[in-house]
Amino acid sequence: MSSVCVHGLGYIGLPTAAMLANSGHEVHGYDADPEVRARLRDVEVPPEEPGLSEFVERAFASGNLTIADETVAADYHVVCVPTPFDQVSKTADLEYVRSAGRAIAPTLRPGDTVILESTVPPGTTVDELGRILEMSELSVGDDFALAHSPETVLPGNILAELRANDRIVGGVDTASVESAVRLYESFVDGSIRTVTDPTVAEFVKLIQNTSRDVNIALANEIAKIAGDYGIDSREAISLANSHPRVDILQPGPGVGGHCLPVDPWFLGEGSDELVLIETARQVNDTMSTYVIDLLRSELGDLGGKKIAILGAAYKGNVGDTRMSPGLKLARELQRVDEDQQLVTTDGGAVEAPEVAIHDPHVTDPTLELTDLQTATTDADAVILATDHDEFQRLDLTKLRERMRGRTVIDTKGIADPTTWRQAGFVIRRI
Repeated sequence: MSSVCVHGLGYIGLPTAAMLANSGHEVHGYDADPEVRARLRDVEVPPEEPGLSEFVERAFASGNLTIADETVAADYHVVCVPTPFDQVSKTADLEYVRSAGRAIAPTLRPGDTVILESTVPPGTTVDELGRILEMSELSVGDDFALAHSPETVLPGNILAELRANDRIVGGVDTASVESAVRLYESFVDGSIRTVTDPTVAEFVKLIQNTSRDVNIALANEIAKIAGDYGIDSREAISLANSHPRVDILQPGPGVGGHCLPVDPWFLGEGSDELVLIETARQVNDTMSTYVIDLLRSELGDLGGKKIAILGAAYKGNVGDTRMSPGLKLARELQRVDEDQQLVTTDGGAVEAPEVAIHDPHVTDPTLELTDLQTATTDADAVILATDHDEFQRLDLTKLRERMRGRTVIDTKGIADPTTWRQAGFVIRRI
């Protein structure tokens, strides 16, 4: 087995480091944040990912995983650092990737392999990381191997998908591909697909997520059109999908996480050809406005009203709040001017509603969350913004008794309309 230095110990880096360690490799985990390193030395693992804490503990106990305070020499360097998204310029911030490269370069030895797993715009592995690594005075391909292998796992199921999912490996040459494949073969049960061009591997990851984003935008536009006809969009989509060549996804309040709202923009950084993709981004980004419009159609003026948002996570049964549609809804409902008046899309201003947010899976102390009873007591409306199992098992009798109003906006299709209406609610869903 090989020595591996994993750079970045976040959502992907920590599970990857533990997976490599539990597969027999000697793994040094490094994160630039000293607080992250200190927490991990105390085996304080973020609780959101099922099974991760025990898995990391096993890696530490085996002696194969250690936390390093600096980059160390290793046969493999696996880079899993974040690539933040600039909301204004719609571009990737690659400073973490560049920083990792600058840290690796002084330790790089002939025969070593560097693999970038971070989601990045096409060309980053070669043009950015490769260029910085050559500050070592070693040459890409000739002296050390360089590859890109994008992660494709889903929060809530990371450990299983690290093993089971197919892997794409793109290297600068055949030797780079073969070296990267040897590492992934030690734990990947899925197929490993290869190409001698890291840019292709980067591109494939981005178009995978862009495809889903565009499909969801179609579903969201269908939902809006269906609403104009008084049609249940989810019933119509289900019937349409009975055709063997149709596969429409489900509508919702927008898309969240770091992938779907971001990867389409990364894809287009080196191209001027984003037309359909950019339009899809606009459709999905404005679904929060559509949800608020549905709310106004039931409540009228929202000033002084209390709105309970159930769901701060971006997807069901996880605690991940990155680019969460529920939190975006909350921000837009609370977008006030200096006079604490709600700023509307046409530039006007009205009194802002009270917004209460509840999520049983989110533990982020920086968010103002509350328990279910407090959030829904005296609420004029409830918005189901995340498809947590808990929200599909709500006690409707108790909920109706606590609420002041009866309006429910179901953005995830988890509330059976007949059941909720029989319980006394006015339900609208997309």
